[in-house]
Amino acid sequence: MSHLRSLLLLLIILLPQTSSELGAIEALVRRLDSKRAPTSVQEAAAKALLGRLLPTHVSSFEFEIVSKDACGGYSCFWINNFNISSRKGTEIIIKGTTAVEIVSGLHWYLKYWCGAHVSWDKTGGTQIASIPRSGSLPVVKDEGVMIQRPVPWNYYQNVVTSSYSFVWWDWKRWEKEIDWMALQGVNLPLAFTGQEAIWQKVFKTFNITKEDLNDFFGGPAFLAWARMGNLHGWGGPLPQTWLDRQLALQKQILSRMIEFGMTPVLPSFSGNVPATLKRIFPAANITRLGNWNTINSDPRWCCTFLLDPSDPLFVKLGEAFIREQVKEYGDITDIYNCDTFNENSPPTDNPTYISLLGAAVYNAMSKGDKDAVWLMQGWLFSSESAFWRPPQMRALLHSVPFGKMIVLDLFADVKPIWENSSQFYGTPYVWCMLHNFGGNIEMYGRLDAISSGPVDARLSQNSAMVGVGMCMEGIEQNPVVYELMSEMAFRSEKVELEEWLRSYSRRRYGKPVYQIEEAWRILYRTIYNCSDGIADHNKDYIVEFPDWDPSVRPDLNMSAKGKMHLALDLTRRFSFIEVIASLPQPHLWYSTKEVIHALSLFLNAGNDLSGSLTYRYDLVDLTRQVLSKLGNQVYMDAVIAFQQEDVKALSVQGERFIQLIKDIDTLLSSDDNLLLGTWLESAKGLAVTPNELRQYEWNARTQITMWFDNSETNQSNLHDYANKFWSGLLQSYYLPRASTYFSHLLTSLRENRAFQLEEWRREWISLSNKWQEGTELYPVEAQGDAHAIAEALFKKYLS
Repeated sequence: MSHLRSLLLLLIILLPQTSSELGAIEALVRRLDSKRAPTSVQEAAAKALLGRLLPTHVSSFEFEIVSKDACGGYSCFWINNFNISSRKGTEIIIKGTTAVEIVSGLHWYLKYWCGAHVSWDKTGGTQIASIPRSGSLPVVKDEGVMIQRPVPWNYYQNVVTSSYSFVWWDWKRWEKEIDWMALQGVNLPLAFTGQEAIWQKVFKTFNITKEDLNDFFGGPAFLAWARMGNLHGWGGPLPQTWLDRQLALQKQILSRMIEFGMTPVLPSFSGNVPATLKRIFPAANITRLGNWNTINSDPRWCCTFLLDPSDPLFVKLGEAFIREQVKEYGDITDIYNCDTFNENSPPTDNPTYISLLGAAVYNAMSKGDKDAVWLMQGWLFSSESAFWRPPQMRALLHSVPFGKMIVLDLFADVKPIWENSSQFYGTPYVWCMLHNFGGNIEMYGRLDAISSGPVDARLSQNSAMVGVGMCMEGIEQNPVVYELMSEMAFRSEKVELEEWLRSYSRRRYGKPVYQIEEAWRILYRTIYNCSDGIADHNKDYIVEFPDWDPSVRPDLNMSAKGKMHLALDLTRRFSFIEVIASLPQPHLWYSTKEVIHALSLFLNAGNDLSGSLTYRYDLVDLTRQVLSKLGNQVYMDAVIAFQQEDVKALSVQGERFIQLIKDIDTLLSSDDNLLLGTWLESAKGLAVTPNELRQYEWNARTQITMWFDNSETNQSNLHDYANKFWSGLLQSYYLPRASTYFSHLLTSLRENRAFQLEEWRREWISLSNKWQEGTELYPVEAQGDAHAIAEALFKKYLS
């Protein structure tokens, strides 16, 4: 512990920027500081959070807002003993430059002095049993402990997190999330809720009616993509009650963020407009975009309309939108997100034109807020790298005055852009971890990159890094990854991960358990050591079932059997690319044999950790991970049997795959954080009318399954993108899909005819459409003993 405490005293190292560049950032920080809530409001917010987190210890802590001068000119928290001579009443005083710093200091103290742990409820929640009773809290060293932020900002969210994770939240859930943000040191959160109500007010002043917007806004579960101009109308129209309630919710969210001293990032105008604007302003430069993932370019939701940033109307709309937000929320921020070119390249790659476009986008912001700063996701530089070459990148990044744009290096944990773009050509940027796609449930991470990447970027020559960030598409998974990433907002040096993970496991479960600590050493070098550069997206065959014809092709012969079995050996890494190039390939980057051993160690620790919700979640998740990878092998064994025309083997392996789905569903049902019913009931809970009830449930069901439109014989291009390992979903959706597929394969062999892929698709899509429109109820409470179920499945499949 003494070594850990010494690590906490590491001091900040200045960013190696020029004086003028540094001055622009410092001026921005000072301006944002001036917008913060009064000291008394922030201290009260921190105290209220303590009451929600640890009500038995409210009198044990004193909180105090201090100036940055007390922290050497930087943001910091400072932990001190209050009165060692008397342990009655207040024991620890935590000072900070904002309430976020105070609460981060509280979290740091609870972790590293009291052995406590805080994660999302859906990943096991808090472990506070290890905290000594009030009056017996551990003391810190005499001079206290001060931790400074090495960079100003800790950013949070992706523009699609609002749809994959937050869409069905009420204020009660949002309050918990904002508490979690504060504890993790987040001070720059995206705040996108309720913007459709703002747009309704703005568009009304441009003679666009509510009815005109019915096919513009997407449904609740698809708002993120409607906002980006990828689609329109899908899942809609939005009821007025949704618009009004989401606006009221946004005001609660922003109020709490401000109380903590956070700087919310609000949306701005990106050019996405309703079709009727073309009729009202026929001279406006409005173009219709191309198809984005629809099956047949159905105009009901395909091909949205973009107002060219160079058109004078663009500035008028952009200014009106920001002014309306200021009118509704007050002057609470100067930072606005805009992603005009996200998966939507400009019509020409001429750098001069791109520079003019960028200047026009910023002009619309600055007309509404003279101090506006453009925050842009840097995803376009990764996803559309063929277009965004150095001249085009530089033109966009330099199209606004220095200090008026901040770029999110969105995928820096895997493919950092700053390294190959001369630090975004000097534009301030935030080192971000993307990590998750579609809200998938998959154990995955790059702990080495997280613990070293932000430090390397900050200390690099001519660094323009001004923050760290978490930009996952979906939350509530892999808590170890997010705890480490959050700490990097306060760490000036790389983390010694083996020691950190030993401490993490003791905090997470409340005590040291040898088997668990050994298991985490294995998980660190396997599951959480992905270094192959592949963006992880769960493509395990159970949840993303292949839509293909596995019939033997001329280039495949029977000798492939041995090659396939070698590739699919559970004891080693494998890749399907050498076997069947057209088959979707699950991502496997580690030795499954080692992970199975880690699971056995987890199971052996069951007696020591009975009753621990954090242990239950991790045990169920790890067992699911192992069995889902086994499912990939079983599926391939079935494919081999089909190609060899072995009816008996195909029947056996098909039944084994089906049984795995049933068994994993039973396993997931033992943890109430992994239930389909919770998602569906949350959606229905926001409905006011019977029509809204049906609409919201359809939205909730569709997003996690087919996602977008389909035809009778073609699944959605985005089917299973947001797949979930949830009990209820496996049994009612993934199981019948696999069952009908294997049934068609068997019929093909028994009747000695070609596999009828289109027949299967027709049957399955019909079943899927009915499921999406269904209203059957699913459990919202756990059933069964997680340890007993996991142990039985280990013996059944792995021993």
